[in-house]
Amino acid sequence: MENNWKFIDSNGTFELTDPHQNSHLYFPLVNEAGMMSAITPILHGDAKTGQHSFLLPPTSAEDLHNARATRNFWVNAEGFGPWSVAGNSARQISQLFHSESEDRVTLQAGFLWHNVIRQNQTLGLRAEISNFSPHAEDAVELMRVNLVNISDHPIKFIPIAAIPIYARSADNLRDHRHVTSLLHHIECVSHGVRVQPTLSFDERGHHPNHLVYAVLGLENEDVAPIGFYPVEEDFIGEGGFLDWPEAVINPSTNYKLAGTIEEGFEAFGGLRFNDVNLLPGESVSYTLIFAIFPDTLKSKEIIAKYGGHGKFEYWLEKTKAYWQSNLKNLVFQSGDLQFDSWMKWVSIQPTLRRLFGNSFLPDHDYGRGGRGWRDLWQDILALMIMQTGQVTNLLFENFAGVRLDGSNATIIGSHPGEFKADRNNIPRVWMDHGAWPLLTTQLYIHQTGDIDFLMLDQKYFKDHHIERAQAIDVDWDPSQGTNQRTASGELYLGSVLEHLLVQHLVVFYNVGEHNIIKLEGADWNDGLDMAANRGESVAFTAMYANNLQKISQLAAQLQQKNLREIELAVELLPLLDTIQNPINYDSIQEKLQRLKLYLASVRHTVSGKKLSVSISKLTNDLETKANWMINHLRSQEWICDSKGNGWFNGYYNNDGQRLEGEFDSGVRMTLTGQVFMLMGGIATDDQAQTIIKTVDHYLLNETVGGYQLNTNFKEILLNMGRSFGFAFGHKENGAVFSHMAVMYAYALYERNFVKEAHRVLAYLYNQSVDFPASRMYPGIPEYFNSRGRGMYPYLTGSASWFLLTILTQSYGIRGEWGDLLISPKLLREQFDSNGETSVQTWFAGKRFTITYKNPQMLQYGEYQPATATLDGQEIQFSKISNSLCIPRTTINSLNETHQHTLVVQLARKN
Repeated sequence: MENNWKFIDSNGTFELTDPHQNSHLYFPLVNEAGMMSAITPILHGDAKTGQHSFLLPPTSAEDLHNARATRNFWVNAEGFGPWSVAGNSARQISQLFHSESEDRVTLQAGFLWHNVIRQNQTLGLRAEISNFSPHAEDAVELMRVNLVNISDHPIKFIPIAAIPIYARSADNLRDHRHVTSLLHHIECVSHGVRVQPTLSFDERGHHPNHLVYAVLGLENEDVAPIGFYPVEEDFIGEGGFLDWPEAVINPSTNYKLAGTIEEGFEAFGGLRFNDVNLLPGESVSYTLIFAIFPDTLKSKEIIAKYGGHGKFEYWLEKTKAYWQSNLKNLVFQSGDLQFDSWMKWVSIQPTLRRLFGNSFLPDHDYGRGGRGWRDLWQDILALMIMQTGQVTNLLFENFAGVRLDGSNATIIGSHPGEFKADRNNIPRVWMDHGAWPLLTTQLYIHQTGDIDFLMLDQKYFKDHHIERAQAIDVDWDPSQGTNQRTASGELYLGSVLEHLLVQHLVVFYNVGEHNIIKLEGADWNDGLDMAANRGESVAFTAMYANNLQKISQLAAQLQQKNLREIELAVELLPLLDTIQNPINYDSIQEKLQRLKLYLASVRHTVSGKKLSVSISKLTNDLETKANWMINHLRSQEWICDSKGNGWFNGYYNNDGQRLEGEFDSGVRMTLTGQVFMLMGGIATDDQAQTIIKTVDHYLLNETVGGYQLNTNFKEILLNMGRSFGFAFGHKENGAVFSHMAVMYAYALYERNFVKEAHRVLAYLYNQSVDFPASRMYPGIPEYFNSRGRGMYPYLTGSASWFLLTILTQSYGIRGEWGDLLISPKLLREQFDSNGETSVQTWFAGKRFTITYKNPQMLQYGEYQPATATLDGQEIQFSKISNSLCIPRTTINSLNETHQHTLVVQLARKN
């Protein structure tokens, strides 16, 4: 069995031996101040605050093992020669696959710190290198190198830190690389090297630069370096390399002193420290500070705050405590330490995506920053169940990204309510985007009981893209900002409910030739991006149908609070056609004509006038539309192959042809096409049973993590999308795509196929923790490729859905109109040997440890909740089917500072 990482405590700390023998491993280091770093076992990876502010050279996944530029720290020992504590010397690299390699390496990592211990017995030194980004208000990464003499004799050596300073935009990596180095103003200060480029280089318009990039360091507590190598070419020497540099191989006194200024060269953070004579058992410590800061801040202020061994320890402990505090609101205690600790790493992934966006880690080298619209709403799911951040305000502010044509801004800025039309200014609409805010809002209302949230008035997004990016508003004046206005120039506001209606009603009418919602630029599967003319998404038509039912239920809940009417924009009323001027939903032309009139009415401005609409009529209209869609999908999209397998078609291509079915090249089937049919209740119970069997038959691949996204279509489908140009088994073409697999499990739980749902999650978990196969640290990746390797770790919406599924479906702990619903769907094997399992979570601002006791080890389907005690006292509850419902009034009466204990006894069903 190959080496595997293992957890070494209950805080999620893991250890891996010989981590450097894996080519694509990396670990995230980040803080709330905007420092974003990635680091590998040999200290590769970059550090930056954004696309245009990289301190270390930008790194993609392939650069992790190809590039020589990296964090490094050298020891040139008397009688031994150069040794890199990072393992980045030509000598050490040449020994990598040698059985007699001199170095022994162990990695330990936790939330969010990274520690590598490298020991060379021949040299007699042990190096412990620790990196993290402190929980502070500065964009800083700290690195400490602690050297210990483990021999029986003194060791004399010269220590040199060697950090390349890139100091500019990632765009300049291959565009004006040399020209932008001419902007570098490099200064040797008392403790290091600082670089302030004169300009921020952009041919569209250069601007003065006010950012400083610095590599600073000191020995032990307060000893400054004795000299510096501020220019890379001087450090490596003519003919030298970063992994065999002249300044280290042939050390001399040709280093620069504080006060030296160099200009117009590639900068380098080379720090020469005092020569050392280390006695047996003695140690020496070096603290390095990688910082990006405004030129109003002085380097000495950074040193004063972070420099030295003691301050490193202070910030490390403070940072560890910060991240542990962020994770305390959702802790599973199943009796399986590996699973419980692994879930902590899944729990932190939504936060990592909030901080990194979908960019700035090596596998996401295509990104230029920011989160996408869909990602935002799914990450909030995790924020809600973990109670991190001001979810109400965050949720509300993000509705300001909705356009009145039902589309939305696609890129989210760094602040709530900050939006951009698109990362690359491409006019493109993802047809699924309007569906996700409803799911998140519904969860929020069920968790909080805050139905009044729907009545809050919010702005709409406005830019030059109109008619769902099919036209340009030539009258739009960007100087007015990015908010929808009325004809009189006033800011237009509509309720959150109105925003949800706009997103769903518009797409209901926006159908293709099969009366299915148009695919437009793509849906959840970004790779289906070449069917904008005649493509249709059956899968997300099902989701929208289910959503219309849910909006109807939300509106009905408002009615129960004695709200009889709601004000809506007068322009929206024609889309509620059953209330006035009904149309025939079977008629595609009538739908498109109604939509055309609506889009024309909101093309530039709106009237600002509103009409009161009866909620009962509104709910009837939504139910009518939903029922029509469901019946249409059931009657038109169910397909069978010659072997009797049945499933739903998920798409139509750009030639207007059905994507799925039985073809000469084989069976074509997508997992997405089944998920929303199950989740939305479109599939009947009999159809659901058949779908499960068919999915197992065509899409299950146990050797690579479970359920693949599609079968092998064996063609490059230019009438469907780029994904079919990818090799099969990779990314959107047939990989085990974690997000959709988890949603499949969620759908199965909802339909009470509990064993089948648990199996889906178990495949993903087992593949993730099988390090020889997945080659990834703890967590869930975006997908597993055709070899079972975990790809794009950390930044994936599947983490939010995994947490949501385990907590609300498997453990069955969720809100229902503000009450606490307890409805476990746990299998016998999910209980420990005592028949217990528990979770620490929160609800309504109160902290709970909820424990299920199943002493008879009953299987799901055999048990039901029988009794419940809260803090040792039996409580009254309502029993609904096989669930307990604890009223909000009981929850509200509890102390907010206590950890409350809720014990649910499971007993055999009568």
